[in-house]
Amino acid sequence: MAIDYIGKEWAGSPVHIAMEKTVQLSKQQVQLRIGVPKETFFQENRIALTPEAVQILTFSGHQVYVEAGAGNGARYSDKDYSEAGAIICYKVTDLYQNSDFIAKICPPTEEELPLLKQNQILFSALNMGSLTPDHVRHLLNYNITGIAFEFVQGQDGSLPLVQMMSEIAGVSTIHIASELLADRRDGQGILLGGVTGIPPAVITIIGAGTVGYHAARTALGMGARVRIIDDAIHKLIAIKKELGMEVYTAVAQYNYIKDAVIHSDVVIGAAFKKGKRAPIVVTEEMVERMKPGSVIIDVAIDQGGCIETSRITHHDHPTFVLHDIIHYCVPNIASKYARTASIAISNILTPMLLSIGDNGGLDHLIRIDEGVKQGIYTYRKHLTKKTIANLFGMNMSYRDIGLLIASNI
Repeated sequence: MAIDYIGKEWAGSPVHIAMEKTVQLSKQQVQLRIGVPKETFFQENRIALTPEAVQILTFSGHQVYVEAGAGNGARYSDKDYSEAGAIICYKVTDLYQNSDFIAKICPPTEEELPLLKQNQILFSALNMGSLTPDHVRHLLNYNITGIAFEFVQGQDGSLPLVQMMSEIAGVSTIHIASELLADRRDGQGILLGGVTGIPPAVITIIGAGTVGYHAARTALGMGARVRIIDDAIHKLIAIKKELGMEVYTAVAQYNYIKDAVIHSDVVIGAAFKKGKRAPIVVTEEMVERMKPGSVIIDVAIDQGGCIETSRITHHDHPTFVLHDIIHYCVPNIASKYARTASIAISNILTPMLLSIGDNGGLDHLIRIDEGVKQGIYTYRKHLTKKTIANLFGMNMSYRDIGLLIASNI
């Protein structure tokens, strides 16, 4: 069934009344019941599905439950969702009880875990840095199928959601840096791109991955002078080929990094190590020698940071000044641009949900879709990611997802 809604007043409170209309489903198709709860993680403003996505899903015969106020951080109202066909839940317990699929941005908190019911399917980030054994055990005990955004692959083997959030982070760092450089109290008071007769700011980007590439492209577009440093020469070759002669590249050796940092107006730390703590590549001594009013943005802060003087900040107080250098160390940069980020996430999640419905359920889909299968980390009371099993000494709970599917366990 697809659902239309009208909002009415009842005893002073809004009530959304469902009006059903018939939607023909093929024999293979199944109707999904999808719940989108309000994010409770600190300063998380994104939402997993936009009203436009809800409209597509409900038109395809699925039911979507959205907790009241869930879209406020991304500037989506309950009315936007109800008009798109969602059922607005004023009690989060009702949402969890009525849903077979839960779509979140952040993994469930300790307070949210008990809300999950047996056999639900959970879409969310996993956040390996804050994952605990108790969290994993809870999902296993309740037979929750966990699908992590960080692990879901595209047809080309890429990680689309990770790339999208990294792209947003890369682009936004340059806009943030431009504002901080011009800050009349702590910044240098300079224009990032310069003007005729006045040279532009010098930006050093450490890390030539997705964040580094999009930061460099944006900075060049604004007229800045850009250096990129990385320890992988093939990445530097690729980025040089893509961005052209305007970008300067260097291999990540101590002397190169030191010289670049000291003579930069902006340093962006984007050095990541998959599954590990970020390496410290900029020392406090280097920071001390930078020009007063310069800017450091440590994008790797959610992995511990790659700049020695970094410490976690948040959106309400995003910066601190140390050695006369402005530091911006917010771990969740994409949440600052919540609407853009929500649309990006929704664009990736919605086709996955439609495919699950069109292919007769998740179990059928993962037999033919390797990308979704790679996203699964708990399945039928088994842990299916070796890295998590090794991290927590839970090897007795580990089973290869391919073998589980093949044996119909």
